[in-house]
Amino acid sequence: MRQRLPKNTYKALRKTIDLGVELDPAVAEVVANAMKDWAIEKGATHFTHWFQPMTGFTAEKHDSFISPTPDGKVIMEFSGKELIKGEPDASSFPSGGIRATFEARGYTAWDCTSPAFIKEDTLCIPTAFCSYTGEALDRKTPLLRSMEAISKQALRVLRLFGNETSQKVITTVGAEQEYFLIDKEFFKKRKDLVYTGRTLFGAMPPKGQELEDHYFGSLKERVAAYMKELDAELWKLGVAAKTRHNEVAPAQHELAPIFSSTNIATDHNQLIMDTMKKVANRHGLVCLLHEKPFAGVNGSGKHNNWSMSTDDGMNLLEPGTTPHENAQFLVFLAAIIKAVDVHADLLRLSAANTGNDHRLGANEAPPAIISIFLGEQLTDILEQIEKGPATSSKQGGMLTIGVSTLPALPKDATDRNRTSPFAFTGNKFEFRMVPSSASISGPNVVLNTIVADVLSEIADQLEKAADFNGAVQQLLQDIVKQHRRVIFNGNGYSEDWVEEAATRGLPNIRSTVEAIPAIITEKAISLYARHGVLSEVELHSRYEILLEEYSKQINIEARTMIEMGKRQIIPAVIKFATELAASINTIKAAAAGADVTVQGDLLAEVSSTLASFKAKSSALEKVTEEAADVEGGALTQATFYRESVFPAMGELRKVGDYIETLVDEALWPMPTYGELLFQV
Repeated sequence: MRQRLPKNTYKALRKTIDLGVELDPAVAEVVANAMKDWAIEKGATHFTHWFQPMTGFTAEKHDSFISPTPDGKVIMEFSGKELIKGEPDASSFPSGGIRATFEARGYTAWDCTSPAFIKEDTLCIPTAFCSYTGEALDRKTPLLRSMEAISKQALRVLRLFGNETSQKVITTVGAEQEYFLIDKEFFKKRKDLVYTGRTLFGAMPPKGQELEDHYFGSLKERVAAYMKELDAELWKLGVAAKTRHNEVAPAQHELAPIFSSTNIATDHNQLIMDTMKKVANRHGLVCLLHEKPFAGVNGSGKHNNWSMSTDDGMNLLEPGTTPHENAQFLVFLAAIIKAVDVHADLLRLSAANTGNDHRLGANEAPPAIISIFLGEQLTDILEQIEKGPATSSKQGGMLTIGVSTLPALPKDATDRNRTSPFAFTGNKFEFRMVPSSASISGPNVVLNTIVADVLSEIADQLEKAADFNGAVQQLLQDIVKQHRRVIFNGNGYSEDWVEEAATRGLPNIRSTVEAIPAIITEKAISLYARHGVLSEVELHSRYEILLEEYSKQINIEARTMIEMGKRQIIPAVIKFATELAASINTIKAAAAGADVTVQGDLLAEVSSTLASFKAKSSALEKVTEEAADVEGGALTQATFYRESVFPAMGELRKVGDYIETLVDEALWPMPTYGELLFQV
């Protein structure tokens, strides 16, 4: 931009990006022309407004730069109007009732705070997406609103601490993305993976992840080649991919980018997921982003590392060497503690989807109970504050390993806790519950909004204080006393914690269906309205979309299981049983006294298990048909899917996985877990 735009244009655009000043259409015209020239030089022939509808994916409609001339030729044009505004069909995306089929008009609006990029031969312009009547139909608009809300309230608090120079507070995110890689040929032979992204049947092989040998292990050549190209493709798009490694489960891996502003980090995470899939295809692989593609081994999450910084570079969550003396840090820390405790239901909902229902609470991911890990140092300081002013901070010291050639290492003041859903990790919070397949927009909209709300309360209270220091001390003490229940530094995987959390009064929201109603409570509607993040209409639309999406996904999974059972598993088992019966008859005919007990016992077991499988399949089919006719609204139907269809799927799977262990491997109609997980 600096190289290609006139100085005044560049300054005007920077003002809009940095300070939120309204963009002059004349500036947009100059920017559009420069952007077009840059894109064409890079080989682009088309442009698109790249947006993020409520599908969870991205959307784009490509238009070429060509425009006809009176002499029958064409020129390459791109106007400021085309840059600023687009008109996709709003009724073809999920709207939760905001748009009917006959109400098709919607708009995309250029988000100049997120850089444009070139993907293949197309200039992609990040945009917000709204309806003809102005409601947000996407994931970017609420995120941008929430970022403005937290900046406004955080600046109020900073001014009270004497900061007159910072003009903006920016929330930053680094999203660690977990994923699986499997061979494309195996993928194509699994209807469950093709239709749902996860295996609906599959017996565990003799080896899983129990040897813990895959985590951080040496990369296989095929995987290393994939990761190398993935990095290169992401760097071309401006995505600063930084870290790559093997994860805990076989065939599981992780990629982490460098931190950036929450808006850009969200855009980049969408690009990461899209690019992962495309690059995998070139290597004869398939990238699985489902939260639980394989039963019996770890699933995938997305660790959302969230922090707050000023525009002049100060991290507001940096404790310093003596955090007990850092009153500003402690106020922001207290605001987050209160926000997470008061709005645990919204934070839990932000990490809810059908895939995560399989993952949360297992011995691989945080439990469904929202709690905060602070570590020994900060917990000790808060305990001091509860009784009076804090006077000391625990220090980490040095760690001596005991080998003379190895250096002494500076030791952190606190350990890490991978079982916590929301853990302080030095100068940021790691929200570990986020689903691997989901946009990180939802969790960050919630984080920004709930923290903004508490900061607003704090600013209101401190602005009226006659004795500022005394008011800060009292504020911290009150928050610690009222919300310390949410602080937990222990083992989040233990059953003891589930019981203890219940005694503390912490909610344990176990499923997506239970979580969704939190978005339309009076508390939530009031919260989002206070900060202009989402209107009541927009919240109700998302409520409907989430419930409908849940029901549709479970329905697709159930129907896929039924089809696989009828058309693949049952025929394969019948064929095996027929061959087994023929073998018994052949042996008896050849040698009347031959012992065919083994064959007979196996045939009997296969036949009885097949009968059980057919009964469970019929039961699933019946309850799935009933689900389609459930009346009483979206919540009633989603609840029926959760309480009736989902358990029936589990019952069918148990029998299906067992029967796989009985049937001749050569006759089994789909690639096994052993092939999927270990042959990449």
